[in-house]
Amino acid sequence: MKSVKDIAKEIVAREGGFVNDPDDPGGATNFGVTIHTMRRLGIDLNRDGVVDMRDVRSLTQAQAVEIFIQHYFKAPLIEGLPQALHATVFDMYVNAGGNAVKILQQLLRRMGFDVAVDGALGGQTHAAAGSAFAKAPQELVDAYGIARRNYYFRLADRRPASRKYAMTQVGGKGGWIKRAEEFISPKYHLSPADFKQRTATWA
Repeated sequence: MKSVKDIAKEIVAREGGFVNDPDDPGGATNFGVTIHTMRRLGIDLNRDGVVDMRDVRSLTQAQAVEIFIQHYFKAPLIEGLPQALHATVFDMYVNAGGNAVKILQQLLRRMGFDVAVDGALGGQTHAAAGSAFAKAPQELVDAYGIARRNYYFRLADRRPASRKYAMTQVGGKGGWIKRAEEFISPKYHLSPADFKQRTATWA
C-alpha cells in the first residue's frame, strides 16, 4: 500500500499548479490548496499580515503536501478508515471537503448501516466502514468511487458553469469524471456512449 505522503504527492500532481478560474468557487488555487484554505489556516508566506494571491503563488509542492496530510487526512480522521479507502477518500476530501465523508456515510446507510450523514468521521462511521469492507472490500472501494462520480454529475447538472470540469469541449470525459474513475475498477468506467447519454441534456 502507498504511504500517506505518496498519496498526497499524487494529489498535488493531479491538482496541478496555480489556477485562478472565475468559475471555481474555491478561488485562486495552487497545487490544490485554495486561497480560502490558506486564509483559514493563517498561511502568510511572505509575512506581510495579509494572505493574498501572492501567498498562493508562493506555495511550494512540498508545503501543499504537508497541508494535505495534516488538514485533509489526519485532522478529519481518514486514517481510521480501511486502508484501501485512504487514497480515494483523501483525494475526494481535498476536492470536496466534508462532502467526501457524507458520500461515504450515505453509501453506508444504503448498505444498511445506521450512521449519521454529518460529514464527520468518528467511531460510528469507522466501525461501519470496517464492517462493510470486511464483507466486500473491492466492492466498497468501487461503490465509493461510483458515488463520487455521481456527485460530480449532480453538481454539473445543477450548475452549468461547472460542466467544463466534468466534460471536455469536444464532449469527452472531463477532469472530474476521470479523477473519480482513477479509483474505480475499469469494468465500471463509463463507455464513451454511456458518458454521452448521461450528459446529453448539457448540450
